Amino acid sequence: MRQKVISLKNVSLDFPMKSKRSSFFSNLVRRSRTTSYRALDNINLDVHQGEVLGIIGKNGSGKSTVLRVMTGILPADEGQVLAAGKQTMLSSLGAGFSPHQTGRENALIFGSLLGKTKLELEQKMGEIISFSELEEFIDQPLRTYSAGMKARLGLAVAGAINPEILLIDEVLGVGDPKFREKSKKRIMDMVQDAGTVVIVSHSFGLMQSICTRIVHLHQGKLVFNGDPELAVKSYYEMEG
Repeated sequence: MRQKVISLKNVSLDFPMKSKRSSFFSNLVRRSRTTSYRALDNINLDVHQGEVLGIIGKNGSGKSTVLRVMTGILPADEGQVLAAGKQTMLSSLGAGFSPHQTGRENALIFGSLLGKTKLELEQKMGEIISFSELEEFIDQPLRTYSAGMKARLGLAVAGAINPEILLIDEVLGVGDPKFREKSKKRIMDMVQDAGTVVIVSHSFGLMQSICTRIVHLHQGKLVFNGDPELAVKSYYEMEG
């Protein structure tokens, strides 16, 4: 049996939510009490070395929250999170990037966070630029990049470095069909090199062609875990 690299056991997480008051006066004279809602509800999920696990669900279902719990960005309120490898997270929002630095400088910064030296990254820079297709923009400030351009840069750096565990949040849908095919191939290359990938995406066709397993989250609960086609079927049957 393949080694477990991430394991969530009875994991739950609550987010605070301020309650509304019925009158303006009560807002002035009383503190608003804080309530909460359950973002993740008793999640049990194992991720094994060398697999591509997909996570699907409607917006607000807990997909991105699960990734952040896996990395330790968000601590679970209940349950246990175990990780046996170093995780690297890619987000379509360009998390970890500096908007005032150039694309080239951000590639060096992001790569250094993944444990690579400046010399190693400079040796990989040609590959990073070529894969991201940002030749004309690589020396422009990141604040001028679209979300898709940031995602392409992040995936290019991660692909060149080949992390142990790659967590991808809404990155696979960026670019034209040709770039999405390049992204698919790069991810499969990572997996063949004994890497592990966890993907959150709404690109179901691409997910079905890449993932070995897909889980479906609904209102913070894990409602399906298994075959990719059946997972997508579960989504459409439940979410409409």
